[in-house]
Amino acid sequence: MQTLLLVVSILLIAIVLLQAAKAESASNALTGGNDSLFKNRKERGGELFITRLTFCLGAAFFVICFILGF
Repeated sequence: MQTLLLVVSILLIAIVLLQAAKAESASNALTGGNDSLFKNRKERGGELFITRLTFCLGAAFFVICFILGF
């Protein structure tokens, strides 16, 4: 089970690093350039897949950690 946790955590790190940079709107909010802060950006194609895969790997990481804790 610990090996599975290690594999899931490495995959989660890799997928998070592959995600598109969405922090540009956060930096604009801090510096005052908030014209695109609430812009409706829908994820499509590969970006949507990576987001869903990140959610699934995060949920799997949480469940495995919860199981190993008890």
